[in-house]
Amino acid sequence: MCGIAGQIGFEQNMRQMSGVMAKMSAALAPRGPDASGIYNDDNAYLVHRRLIVIDPENGAQPMSSGGCTLVYNGELYNTEELRQKMKMRGVEFTGHSDTEVVLKAFLTYGEDCVKLFNGIFAFAVWASRKRKLFLARDRIGVKPLFYSLTRDGIIFASEIKALLKHPSVKPVITEDGVAEIMLIGPAKRVGSGVFRDISEIPAAHCAVLTEEGFRLRSYWELKAEPHTENFTETSAHVRELIIDAVKRQLVSDVPLCCFLSGGLDSSVISAIAAREFEKRGERLSTWSIDYKYNHQNFHASSFQPDEDAPWVKRMAEFIGSDHTNVELDTPALADALEDSTRARDLPGMADVDSSLYLFCGKIKERFPVALSGECADEIFGGYPWYHRKEVLFYDGFPWSTAVPERAALMKRPVSAGDAEAYVRRSYDKCIAKTDYLDSDDETARRMREMFLLNMDYFMATLLDCRVKKKKGAA
Repeated sequence: MCGIAGQIGFEQNMRQMSGVMAKMSAALAPRGPDASGIYNDDNAYLVHRRLIVIDPENGAQPMSSGGCTLVYNGELYNTEELRQKMKMRGVEFTGHSDTEVVLKAFLTYGEDCVKLFNGIFAFAVWASRKRKLFLARDRIGVKPLFYSLTRDGIIFASEIKALLKHPSVKPVITEDGVAEIMLIGPAKRVGSGVFRDISEIPAAHCAVLTEEGFRLRSYWELKAEPHTENFTETSAHVRELIIDAVKRQLVSDVPLCCFLSGGLDSSVISAIAAREFEKRGERLSTWSIDYKYNHQNFHASSFQPDEDAPWVKRMAEFIGSDHTNVELDTPALADALEDSTRARDLPGMADVDSSLYLFCGKIKERFPVALSGECADEIFGGYPWYHRKEVLFYDGFPWSTAVPERAALMKRPVSAGDAEAYVRRSYDKCIAKTDYLDSDDETARRMREMFLLNMDYFMATLLDCRVKKKKGAA
């Protein structure tokens, strides 16, 4: 992963902002430890921190062409298709980085370029002659992008902590921000940065800033469509899509490995990756995590019916991977809670965060990039709340059912009624976006709502946790 930041000011000289921008850049250094770069003119100051994965020589940022300058955090999986498409239109390229493809696509197709991208991204393009900034984020929101509007422009960054390095962005949390953390957390409202002056570009949104103002819009949304395939056709189609997705994410100019928990999602990804590695005469490295005394203390639950370790062993042997198991102890997990919270920028998922923080630290010693099976349960309906009727039809967020109890923990306790009303507003706003079919029965309608709740809230929380800790995770 990489880190981006910048400020646009139409009424001040941005060239004088080097000190502040250096602090913002330093805050993003863990995201991009390999290289850094800046661009500035009278109205713009852009910062980039790079983790080198593709085209070390020609992928440096900020990247400029045709009067536009790009700072980009992400990975395109259809880079070659887009490059060839633009070459047919006479567009010339100097390297093979996806960064150059993103910039040239913007120059060729304008704001609609985002509709052509198959990938994960957050980027900013400054058109200096037009004095216009374009910001965009991928369809699912894998890559983060926060911003704060100012009197004469905008400040943006990949992480909240970088924005808070700017003197114009105050670390103030309102009562609504506290309620968001305590009542909805670890999820947060779509578009929220929790702090008073900070917002987030939502997934599948782009924005334009000019002297006339700031305009935010959606460029993609989920639509309900009739499913016309039978079971055999569906299975073949899903298989094709998963294999294609994994193979596209194996493109890297640096060493790459896979997470392997023994579950279906990471096992499928690791098996596909191992086969591709074998074709080129290489052996895939897989990594798993376990906890000291876990075997003695493990208790099955609806979320985890079995221990991981036996399944990890079977899968690693089956695909022939070079496997490493990282074992963590409880004191280390507790000690890492503060660091992992700093990495996330907000209170999160406690031991889940700290264990992933330590796990990824070990992997980073050998591999800059890792693939995982995260978010398969959200997309493929793996959680109990998709299948247990009493949870599926719970009228609220299924992972946040104890709202009155949460409210009672607040320093200024909120009444149960006010707390429920606060959560209800976020919940209603989310499910209002659900697209249905006329043929849907009650269960089908509720399943569509549940998928949207998971994508906009629960999955976003997991992605935020993984992206900030898995340095370079694809």
